[in-house]
Amino acid sequence: MNGLPQRTPEDAPDDDAQFLHPPQAVAGERLTPEAAQLRMLEAVLFAASEPLDEATLVERLPPDANVPALLGELEKTYAGRGVNLVRVAGRWVFRTAPDLSGLLQRNAVEQKRLSKAAMETLAIIAYHQPVTRAEIEDIRGVTMSKGTLDILLEIGWIRMRGRRRVPGRPVTYGTTDAFLMHFGLDKVSDLPGLEELRAAGLLEGRIPAAFIVPSPSDTLAQDEDPLLAGDEGETFEPDAAGPEEG
Repeated sequence: MNGLPQRTPEDAPDDDAQFLHPPQAVAGERLTPEAAQLRMLEAVLFAASEPLDEATLVERLPPDANVPALLGELEKTYAGRGVNLVRVAGRWVFRTAPDLSGLLQRNAVEQKRLSKAAMETLAIIAYHQPVTRAEIEDIRGVTMSKGTLDILLEIGWIRMRGRRRVPGRPVTYGTTDAFLMHFGLDKVSDLPGLEELRAAGLLEGRIPAAFIVPSPSDTLAQDEDPLLAGDEGETFEPDAAGPEEG
């Protein structure tokens, strides 16, 4: 033997030692337990390949960590920086500050642009969910082609969420977490309201007094049953007579 002391299994460091006891000092500066946990939280979120929910973060941090309070502190710390900590679809992730997004346009991967029909359909589903195909056609005033919903389903921005309790039991559609993440929303109720749409110039002219912006919901409606396992949804019937979407 080389005379050096040999490490036995009993001497091996506990894999959870660093997890349970984070570094108490950085660059010679003494850290409080909360400051040490804040650094751990920052590192976990920064290294994550996808947004993380609070339950996952609780598992990654020491048992005595107050994760909601730490998230609030970290959110405030990054509020004025080039990268912000934001909550989207109930999960937490670092994202470029909105006012700096233009700097990164050259690095952005250009996605296939949706057709006008697909954009209108997506907006209707987002604001009117749960909504059926027939209800979408009624709102748009045109017959929907099969490809419109197929594209939105393929992108992953909408989903078949249930069946309406009416004759024929049509499938109801709603948005997905991927939709919320893409548009930077935490929940569907965060969609712009009447005043926000007006301020953005999306509603112009005189708006009727009875006009309201629908209140979408991602929970099952009273007249809606959940989609059962193996239910692949309704099949498209031949287009009915009437105006076709362009």
